[in-house]
Amino acid sequence: METKSNLYRKEKYYGYLFILAPVLGFLIFGLFPTLYSVYSSFTDMDGLGQMNWIGLENYTELFQDELFYKAMFNTLFMMIGIPIGLILALLLALGLNRGIWGTTAFRVIYYIPVISSLAAISILWQWAYNGDYGLVNQFLDLFGIEGPNWLADKYTVKPAIMLMAIWKGLGYTMLLYLAAIQSVPKDYYEAAELDGANSWQAFWNITWPMVRPVTFFLVVTNIIGGSQIFTEINIMTSTGGPEYSSASVVFYIWQKAFGNFQMGYASAMSVVLGLFIFIVTLIQFRLDKSSDNA
Repeated sequence: METKSNLYRKEKYYGYLFILAPVLGFLIFGLFPTLYSVYSSFTDMDGLGQMNWIGLENYTELFQDELFYKAMFNTLFMMIGIPIGLILALLLALGLNRGIWGTTAFRVIYYIPVISSLAAISILWQWAYNGDYGLVNQFLDLFGIEGPNWLADKYTVKPAIMLMAIWKGLGYTMLLYLAAIQSVPKDYYEAAELDGANSWQAFWNITWPMVRPVTFFLVVTNIIGGSQIFTEINIMTSTGGPEYSSASVVFYIWQKAFGNFQMGYASAMSVVLGLFIFIVTLIQFRLDKSSDNA
């Protein structure tokens, strides 16, 4: 009969076996590429020949690169859509939570863009934004408004892409909010009604505190995702837009790495972008923690 120590040893080995796949996946596809990218940022790697150590030259050039700052500004500008999307999704979730007729159908309709191919959606919106025959301008023409060529105008290209991104993620955000709202015990609202609270007071004192953790999760994940926006820009404005007005940081990294074969320089930009995402995420966690303690 096996002793307890032998059984424990077997269970431990089985446990290691079960976690082996995700650990290897993280090491091979996560940690090693990250460390290699950091190392490459200090070299003149071009992906074709021998890479040489050049120290901080890539970083020195990076912080003097006007296009990098422009790409960073474009990325941050398009993040304005994050709070807009959250507000719209919360309003939709509040509306769908009222149990109106056709709620299930609306949920499906709003969620279809989430599960649709981002490339296909980008092509669809590229057609819609066309200055000559696009659906958006045809709609504006009904009201006597002459719409611009949205993706060919440096003043409208960023709002156009931002609007598409809001539409794409609206269904996912709405469903998370709806699940959070429906998890609030109805006793809270009944007690608030007995105390004479109006709809706004019930929302601010009951609904909002209960959905705040979901909001925190969405803000963090949307900032991380927004910092890495690429596919929409690459398809809708393949050259980075007029005067590089739609290029994101990731688009610029891709262009430098695979267009100009400056992979060492692109790695330096990747490191800076990674640090930016880490710092912003850390600030979000600190702010959330401080608000919990308040």
